Amino acid sequence: MSPNNPTDFIDRTVEKTHEWLNELSADTGRQDPHKAYAMLRSVLHSLRDRLTIDEAAHLGAQLPMLIRGLYYEGWKPAATPSKIRSREEFLRSVNEKLGGHPEIPPLEAIEGTFRLLSRRITPGEIQNIVRMLPPELRTLWPQEEGGAAEAA
Repeated sequence: MSPNNPTDFIDRTVEKTHEWLNELSADTGRQDPHKAYAMLRSVLHSLRDRLTIDEAAHLGAQLPMLIRGLYYEGWKPAATPSKIRSREEFLRSVNEKLGGHPEIPPLEAIEGTFRLLSRRITPGEIQNIVRMLPPELRTLWPQEEGGAAEAA
């Protein structure tokens, strides 16, 4: 990439997207970028729809540009936040959004994506998101020492 190339940002966002998908693939043991994409997309959409408009926008601002585009794809802000309150409802939402991937357990997609977000998004933003969720959904976030779920 040439330092004077005005489209370097496109190459960089594609590179960052591959990094995120490879990280999610490795973390879940599914060495398939198509499945990683399906997991990331389904969980991000379910989470986005559960957040307030402002909080969804704050999270979106921290995503790489290409992932931000998939995050906002099909969003209907007037319909948010969704009324999902239980773990089962969130699992069902992710499962529906996984569509053509019945081989991917929704819990695996959620846990992998939330671990990825916890590593890639600022701790303060993760804490804001976790605090906004009902207690039953907070348990889906990583329980690592000093992690977002404990801070909530």
